[in-house]
Amino acid sequence: MKQELRVAAYAVCVRDGAMLLARWVAKDGSKRWTLPGGGMDHGEDPYDTVIREAEEETGYAIEPLALLGVDSQRHTYPRRLGTTADFQSLRIVYEARVTGGELRYETNGSTDMAAWHPLEEVPALDRVLLVDVGLTLWRKRPAVGRTSRGAGRDGGTAAASSPL
Repeated sequence: MKQELRVAAYAVCVRDGAMLLARWVAKDGSKRWTLPGGGMDHGEDPYDTVIREAEEETGYAIEPLALLGVDSQRHTYPRRLGTTADFQSLRIVYEARVTGGELRYETNGSTDMAAWHPLEEVPALDRVLLVDVGLTLWRKRPAVGRTSRGAGRDGGTAAASSPL
């Protein structure tokens, strides 16, 4: 079984009772809301990753304020030629604030739009599990930097599995 690891950094941006989210477009064309952020380039610091990715996906310049925690997801999926991949996603989650820029949509990327959503409406959105993880970390600020649901559980989204 081939082992795959993806390290990414994401931002929880909340202001005036609303949360900034980006809409992720899956390979099958389905769309779900996620935290702004994404994969770390080799040699890149996660702090720099979250700043770069948030700007790419939302148009905003952000400042990470605090490390909220780290979330780890693991699942398997079929690969070509009948093999299987053991995929782990390590997601570093920061609290951040918008410091500049203007809201715009990403072009030619993994997201197709960005928007502010009132916190009370977030649970009704079609979203990836990472949104719930980020909100829990932001609200509870656990000293160990992880939610109580446990590391390594399978489940990439609130509606369906994904690598985000």
